Amino acid sequence: MSRPEISAEALHEVDRVFARQQATGAAPSAAWGVFDGSGVVHWGAAGALKSGATPGPATAYRIASCTKSFTAAAILILRDEGKLKLDDPVSSHVPGFSAVALPTADSPEVTLRMLLTMSAGFPTDDPWADRQESMTPAEFDTLLSAGLSFDSVPGTSFAYSNLGYALLGRVIESASGMGYREFVRERLLEPLGLYGTAFEAGHYHGEGAAQGARNLDGEWDYLPFSGPGAFSPIGGLFSTVTDLSRWAAWLASAFDADARAESPEPAGVEHAAAEHVVAEHAGTKHAEVLSRASRREMQQAQRIVLERSEHPMGYGLGLFVEHYENQGPVVSHSGGYPGCSAHMRWSTELGVGVVAFENATFSRVPLAAVEAFDGLLTSLRSSRQGDLLARAWPETRLAQAEVTALLRNWSDETARTLFTPNVELDMPFPQRREALAAALRAIGGLTEGAPRDEKSSAPSQLSWTVPGRLGGLRAHIQLTPELPPRVQSLRVETVAPAAGPMLR
Repeated sequence: MSRPEISAEALHEVDRVFARQQATGAAPSAAWGVFDGSGVVHWGAAGALKSGATPGPATAYRIASCTKSFTAAAILILRDEGKLKLDDPVSSHVPGFSAVALPTADSPEVTLRMLLTMSAGFPTDDPWADRQESMTPAEFDTLLSAGLSFDSVPGTSFAYSNLGYALLGRVIESASGMGYREFVRERLLEPLGLYGTAFEAGHYHGEGAAQGARNLDGEWDYLPFSGPGAFSPIGGLFSTVTDLSRWAAWLASAFDADARAESPEPAGVEHAAAEHVVAEHAGTKHAEVLSRASRREMQQAQRIVLERSEHPMGYGLGLFVEHYENQGPVVSHSGGYPGCSAHMRWSTELGVGVVAFENATFSRVPLAAVEAFDGLLTSLRSSRQGDLLARAWPETRLAQAEVTALLRNWSDETARTLFTPNVELDMPFPQRREALAAALRAIGGLTEGAPRDEKSSAPSQLSWTVPGRLGGLRAHIQLTPELPPRVQSLRVETVAPAAGPMLR
């Protein structure tokens, strides 16, 4: 995938969006970044930390539920190593779950896949779960032994469940023989060089971590950090603009056209000693942390999310997936804990995205992040189309040339060689010839100019305009899944300034 050029104006607009958010008094401080496949390409900050210092790209904020993507990745590592299957019953890894009574006599067993995709049937639980970070393992066992409530039959619908991801943390411990936090640190954070990402506030010196706050009578009331515990898998991580951007860019790199593409080597900006650590891990190949195939799997919608959204939305494995019309899939996750708000969002096709943090309860930084990202994506629309055109099959380009020649000089014999039989069955060639002649009259005939306004939505599809004296002919072709592929569809219409017959 070619790396799109992000204009200075687009970056300025990102800054303006977050500056407006800060001006509303939403939080004491904010930090944000724009990234591509190389990592952070632009960052900004506003407001002040508790000490009065300005945050920077190495300032850690609580990322809350963005942690779920790390938990899901850990599960897939264990799946890929053969230590578990996604359709395993939860009770096979968490014996205490066997005591949980299911909602109906015919309910299926709750599986790891159901937990990952938020379809286990548990009620949505943000307000309660956000305060359970420090729950001990013994308290978690007591919670399970007392039984759980269900909103729906397991496996039938989506409901955002933190409890499900807390259970996945237990699964990771059971399958790996390691503590959850230890596993994430050793198998994800360290190999990827995310040295500014940690579960413990004590990992950061001084005000290396932004302390969260709530607004009480117009004053910021700073809150203590909750400690790690049984609910850390739902949202316990702290991270930085630099690190979360690198994490998101690594996930997005799974869609790079170059199968050898890997994320950049650790930048080491968070700590003075990072260069030594980077050198120590220089032999680690990022692709070995989690395969491209498994990372792509995380970013596929598995469950429809029936929430009010401008775009169709689903939940994958630890990540939300939206489809932007004309701009492709967008992956994201928000995070909210008492005293913090976070968001990460990227285009899988462009590998470009935004991360943002604020340190206040109910600050809703995701709204600003979505606005900033949407503006950025709009500015890069031509880059996306250029990448799609570059991915067109050679056979698609050859068919374009042959169809263009056919429009200039129609031959039934040539058409039968070029098209699959259904093309003539769908519209007999005499009718196609008649419609083409009428279209050519409407535009005063074709000129010798090169095709223009090319567009593609897939390597097997292409649209272009053949110029005419009074407008042009817009041609659309679609190739078959055969090898070699053939043209299975041709649609032609006149374009401005004339409008006329269409050939299908």
